[in-house]
Amino acid sequence: MINGNDIALHNADFGDFIKTLDHCKGDVFLETADGDVLNLKSKLCQIIGIANILKGAEISEAKIRCSNPEDETLLFRFNLYGEVPKDK
Repeated sequence: MINGNDIALHNADFGDFIKTLDHCKGDVFLETADGDVLNLKSKLCQIIGIANILKGAEISEAKIRCSNPEDETLLFRFNLYGEVPKDK
């Protein structure tokens, strides 16, 4: 089940965003302005979905929804503070 809270990403660094996604435990969904919903835990969906919203090397705007509240917190901190989880 997806939480009701959406995260709107603005001017996120593509590489750091992928690193953060790799640390998420549950499903993370990208909602495009066209109404497409892609699971960003899939590398193929990462490429397809993010390629559609890229401008230069940054994500211009997207809505992210998470199935795991811990992932929501992780992505919120990335979006707000630019925090990228350290590799294990």
